[in-house]
Formats: sequence, structure tokens, C-alpha cells
Amino acid sequence: MSSLLASLSSKQLRRAADLKDKIQSLENELGRILGASIKPVAAVAPKKKRKMSAAGRAKIAAAARARWAKVKGRKSVAKPVKKARRKMSAAGRAKIAAAARARWKTAKAQGKNSL
Repeated sequence: MSSLLASLSSKQLRRAADLKDKIQSLENELGRILGASIKPVAAVAPKKKRKMSAAGRAKIAAAARARWAKVKGRKSVAKPVKKARRKMSAAGRAKIAAAARARWKTAKAQGKNSL
């Protein structure tokens, strides 16, 4: 509440005070008309933040660690083995290169700059 008041300008504070006085006078007038005093509307207090003790947080953290240990304990610890990369033999590579040269030779003969 104090931070809210600190951020308001003096003009805004004056207007808020005037409105509060006007509300009070209207409530009094309404009470006189109805013949009973009406309790003024109380300002809504901000909700109090629930605080947890350090011991409570520690218990929750320990339970979470236990749950994760239980889940992780069931799975195998061994890392998955990566597949060995396939290696092309020198002869296979030579065949592919020869085929590419032949394609380019025919393309150049036809006057093309791309395949």
C-alpha cells in the first residue's frame, strides 16, 4: 500500500482523499435515510503470503530427490552405444567419382553449365 501511495502524484492523492471524504459523507447520509448506521466499507487488505519453514522446504526437496532416485534407479545406467559410422571403400569412392566425371563430360558436351 505504501509503495502505491509513493507512486501517486500530489494531485492524485488530493483527489483520492476527496473521493474518500465524499464516500464517507454519502454513507452517513444513507445511514440517516435508512435510520441505521451502515458500517463503512473497509479497504481490502492484501492477502498475506504463506511462508514455509526451512524444515518444510527441506522435507519436500528430500522427497523429490527420493522420487527421482527411484525413477532413475529402474532404468539402465549404461549409456546407449552409438552406431559405428559407415566407411566407404576407396574403390567405391573411385566408382562414384568416375560416374560424376562422366555425367559432367556429357553435360559439358551439350553446352550445359549445370546438371
